Amino acid sequence: MAVFLLALSAACCLGLGFVLQQHAAQQAPRSDLLRWRLLLDLVRMPQWLLGTGFMVSGLILSALALNQGEVSLVEPLLATNLIFAMALARVLTRQTLGRSGWAGVLLLALGVTAFIVAGQPTGGGPPAGELRHWLVVGTVMGLVVLLVSLARRLPLFEEATLLALAAGLLYGLQDALTRTTTQRLDHDGLAAVLRSWQPYAVVVAGVVGLLLVQSAFEAAPLRMSLPALTAAQPLSGIACAVGFLGDRLRVTPGALAWQTAGLLAIVTGVIVIGRHPAMPGTVGDTLESIGASPEDGAEEKSEDEPEEPGGSAEDDRPGSTG
Repeated sequence: MAVFLLALSAACCLGLGFVLQQHAAQQAPRSDLLRWRLLLDLVRMPQWLLGTGFMVSGLILSALALNQGEVSLVEPLLATNLIFAMALARVLTRQTLGRSGWAGVLLLALGVTAFIVAGQPTGGGPPAGELRHWLVVGTVMGLVVLLVSLARRLPLFEEATLLALAAGLLYGLQDALTRTTTQRLDHDGLAAVLRSWQPYAVVVAGVVGLLLVQSAFEAAPLRMSLPALTAAQPLSGIACAVGFLGDRLRVTPGALAWQTAGLLAIVTGVIVIGRHPAMPGTVGDTLESIGASPEDGAEEKSEDEPEEPGGSAEDDRPGSTG
């Protein structure tokens, strides 16, 4: 029960932090995209600092959850951060949840439940050797580099999604390495931890992931980045946990079918919630901010959206004050 409470509390803090950070990142100069200067500009914004405080609290709570439970159990629970993000976004935009919002919440909840019940994640398997460890880490890092390289060639809306995917992969890897670090701390002590490479990799993954996700938040509305981030993190974390932590899932045909269905429901629910009108940066939010009703812009949205990819990278970014 403690693992569930810690993971859900972490998801709550992460969801609230992401929304506050995105509101602040949209005000940063567009020239800061994927530059370390972006973080220097953001630390001057009180709203971003508050969001970062929530995010750090979420990371601490998730580390405590990972210390007590398997990554393959904690990661699906962390995916519920989107529900908490939507709750805050609903307050900011004053949008009702509606059928699509409830459908997304239901899919996400059922997906998490199905995966945990069917997979029955357990630890205790033999940890992988150094070679397999590095192969898994190298594969994740290679995918991150590939996604960032592809993102730089796309318009801002699509770039935000790929940057968020890359950040999600890094955060999943960070969660798995965090569990490795806490396990070594429990068994071998602080001196052994400081001599290993995992804690330093955790810091590097966290800092690079922060730059990627803040760039994604700056580039486009939250609905273009947070669903991708939330979907990629548990998938990456579970893959890393099974790959080198010795986590085990049930592998009977029926269990595998339910696990697959659960993961698909999680990803679908994340996408449905992330694209709900209550999320900041949707057309309804934009029109409301200029005094028009969302209904007045429905037809205009369908006519304007196809033109975005053809425009310049600077014109594509909504909400920019740069």
